[in-house]
Amino acid sequence: MMNYIWGSLIVLSVVVSIFTGKVSETSTAAMNSAKECVETVLSMVGVMCFWMGLMEIANRSGLLDKFARMLSPVIKFLFKDVKSEKAKKAISMNMAANIFGIGNAATPFGLAAMEEMARENKNNGLASNSMCMMVVINTASIQLIPTTLLAFRSAYNSQNPFEVVPAIWITSICSVVLGVLSAKIFEKRRSV
Repeated sequence: MMNYIWGSLIVLSVVVSIFTGKVSETSTAAMNSAKECVETVLSMVGVMCFWMGLMEIANRSGLLDKFARMLSPVIKFLFKDVKSEKAKKAISMNMAANIFGIGNAATPFGLAAMEEMARENKNNGLASNSMCMMVVINTASIQLIPTTLLAFRSAYNSQNPFEVVPAIWITSICSVVLGVLSAKIFEKRRSV
C-alpha cells in the first residue's frame, strides 16, 4: 500500500512540475535530496556503530537479561493472560532493548513474543488483549538512550546532542502511561 502512495506522490510531483514549467527545479531538488540523504546516512554510521556496540556489550555481559528479569513484575501486570514463559521472556527482552534504544534488537524479540501470544490466542484472527498491549508498549516505548535521534543530532553538528534527552524521557513516559491506560480501559470494556 505504501508503495502505491509514494509512487503516486512521485508521479503527481512530476506531473505538476511539467504543468508549472519547473521540471529542472524538480530534478535538481531530487538529486540534491538524494545526495543529502547519502551524506546523512554515512555521517550517522559512526555514531550508530558506537551506540550499537555499547548495547551489544550490555547484551553479551548479561545486563539486558538482568534488566529483563527486573521487568518481570511489570510484565505480569501488563500481560495477565500470557502463560508461556517463552513469550514473557521475549516480551521482557523486547522492552529492555527498546528502553536501551536498540530497536534493531527489539524487533526479533517483539516478533517472537507476538508469535507465542498468537499460539495462545483462543480467538484466531482477532488480537488478544496482550497482543494489543504489546503493540502499545512497542509503539510508545520509553527510551533511556534514543540512539537514532542522538546520531541525527550529532550528524547535523548539534552543539549539545543530548540536551533533548530529558524532554524525550518525559514525553515517552507520558505516551506509555496514556497508551497503557487506554489499552486497559478498552480491555475492561471488551470483557464486559
